[in-house]
Amino acid sequence: MTSFSLRRFALLFLRIGNLTFVGGDPTMAAFHRELVVSRGWLSPERYALIYGLARATPGTNLLAFCAGIGWELARWRGALAAVLSASIPCAAAVVWFTYVYTLWRSNALAMSAIGGTLAAAVGMMAAASFQLIRPRWKPGGRFRAAAIFAGGLLLSVVLKMPPIQVLGIGALAGLIWRAPADV
Repeated sequence: MTSFSLRRFALLFLRIGNLTFVGGDPTMAAFHRELVVSRGWLSPERYALIYGLARATPGTNLLAFCAGIGWELARWRGALAAVLSASIPCAAAVVWFTYVYTLWRSNALAMSAIGGTLAAAVGMMAAASFQLIRPRWKPGGRFRAAAIFAGGLLLSVVLKMPPIQVLGIGALAGLIWRAPADV
């Protein structure tokens, strides 16, 4: 466990926020590994709460997540440090990548590499999902966790329900169908 400092925190968000590619979920999985597992700055429950709240916000969930983590650990200074560290360098990188893509989009090898990158990102998102559900993946609660997970997936993918509604239904299901540890 590492003691918290705003400087270490900002450098962590600079590194992970700008070196984890292909979307918010793989980035949030990397943050989970660092903030919960390696450094112990957050409990799994607090991390999951901030993750869930960030997913329920409109707009860029990753920036909401960064602000939430920063607020939890260092209030306004933490929120500002996290959002700026994780967003400014990668915004400049997006401009550069867009330019390079326009040059390479007719190159079959480059498009194959992009396809492989997307497939790997889906695997990383699956890993992030399991890290978030792991605290609830206990004997006696696995079926409940799997059923609510499957319901959320069904509502999102098949019925194309907005995230806030899916999360609300998940919260209602959790209230009605309580886990043995929650009772």
